[in-house]
Amino acid sequence: MIVNQVAHRGLRDPRVLAAMAWTPREWFLSPHLARNAYDDGPLPIGNGQTISQPYIVALMTASLAPGRKARILEIGTGSGYQTAILAHLAARVFTIERLPDLLVEAEERFRRLGLTNIETRLGDGAAGWAEEPPFEPFDGILVTAAAPRVPEPLLAQLAPGGRLVIPIGDLASQDLVVLQRTPHGIEERSAGSVRFVPLISRLAFAEEPR
Repeated sequence: MIVNQVAHRGLRDPRVLAAMAWTPREWFLSPHLARNAYDDGPLPIGNGQTISQPYIVALMTASLAPGRKARILEIGTGSGYQTAILAHLAARVFTIERLPDLLVEAEERFRRLGLTNIETRLGDGAAGWAEEPPFEPFDGILVTAAAPRVPEPLLAQLAPGGRLVIPIGDLASQDLVVLQRTPHGIEERSAGSVRFVPLISRLAFAEEPR
């Protein structure tokens, strides 16, 4: 998977590849799908959600470029696979999931893997993780669901120099957008075309598609 699906497509960040090699993808799927864990495509995880294609996980992680001391916010825990990879790369990962069943399963996987630098929360991810003052902004924010626009609370919680990676578009297709807070304002670039499940929130898509 790492050689054929990731490195051969130009993603060769050694830290990202090592984190993916360390993370057993089959642990994040139901038993009947475990044999397909390293296929070149997304797979269902229940509740209408998916675990992303390995290449897309690598692309989003490399675009975020988390440092070893970074505090990372993830929106959309899902199976927990992307979370686990981020936990291998950053000092602390805060992850929000809106579906209780998925969050409980992901938390059990984190325990089995001995990942102690992950903090979880059930709630509306588009609202971010703001606490009562003083609030420490995040060095990176990764959104694993599509939104029609960047939710303002997430942008507000991004630290100077930090990056926010998010799929932006409609329900059919999106652009993977990378935003970085610089001394001159927010700089934006595209990392390519993607297709994600919708981010359900009053700040994104209001309800599940029919």
